[in-house]
Amino acid sequence: MSEYRDRIAVLAERSRADREAFEAPENPPDEERALSYLRDGVGDVVSVYVDGRTGEFAAFDEVEMSMLERALNNWFELYARCYGETIEAEFTVREVAELVIDTHDVSDVAQLLTHVPERR
Repeated sequence: MSEYRDRIAVLAERSRADREAFEAPENPPDEERALSYLRDGVGDVVSVYVDGRTGEFAAFDEVEMSMLERALNNWFELYARCYGETIEAEFTVREVAELVIDTHDVSDVAQLLTHVPERR
């Protein structure tokens, strides 16, 4: 168990609550809400992961990684639903974090991984 367990648990609970409270937009896309899932959800997960992997290395245990990835994927699925799409997200925190670090843009990463919205 790492020093990040409490932060991870909060993220996991927030993602579950967001999933349970989600109501599909009547007229998709709801880009503002989609972006909030990326910034306030995916971005927070990536932040905890990067914080734990820089400086004094934190060894996340299996439970922590599972909670981080479930939260991350919940928010990617909600992001897609804001566009009227349903996806089964199965991304790893590491792959998402690396892409965010490379691109500096969580929206670009979301589009790249989920293909939502479609590129025109």
